Amino acid sequence: MESEIVISIITLLGSALGTFGGIFVNSKLTAYRIEQLEKKQDKHNAVIERTYRLEESVKLQEEKIRAVTQRIDDLEHQAR
Repeated sequence: MESEIVISIITLLGSALGTFGGIFVNSKLTAYRIEQLEKKQDKHNAVIERTYRLEESVKLQEEKIRAVTQRIDDLEHQAR
């Protein structure tokens, strides 16, 4: 009877060790994958910010072109 109890305890300890080891490995893998996703998100956010700045710059350049075009039109009109 004592050998069965010892075997049961050893089996329980082995199962517990395997379970906690699996949980530990899985949590490390999950943390790694989250870190990689955060890096990708940071790159994506940087692209979004750059795109926004470019769009603002394009709007400004278009306004400048409109102003210059209007001035040229005014000068051409005065020359006639």
